[in-house]
Amino acid sequence: MLVEPLVPGFAVRPQGGGTAPVGDRAVFTAIVFVLTSGCAWRMLPSSFGVTVPTAHRRFTDWTKAGSLGQIHRAVLDEPGTAGLIDWCRAVVDAATVRAKEGDR
Repeated sequence: MLVEPLVPGFAVRPQGGGTAPVGDRAVFTAIVFVLTSGCAWRMLPSSFGVTVPTAHRRFTDWTKAGSLGQIHRAVLDEPGTAGLIDWCRAVVDAATVRAKEGDR
């Protein structure tokens, strides 16, 4: 998984107790769903197997650690570094209509 090395490890609470930690993959999937769908955190479907507080807490922790920025860059860079994009054939979108006289 491209993202796995960039996600901070889960720290066990020093006082012990609690429940077993939810897997990073499930939490990451839930976070991506919220961020890309526009869904409110409180409306996160239970089908992800992650509670809202857990997803939001990890999102906050990963954001503070800078991990989400690193993940975003890695995901955007992957197609180019893997040779999936031929940059010599890339097209830059630009305005192709000249400005009218006097619009300068």
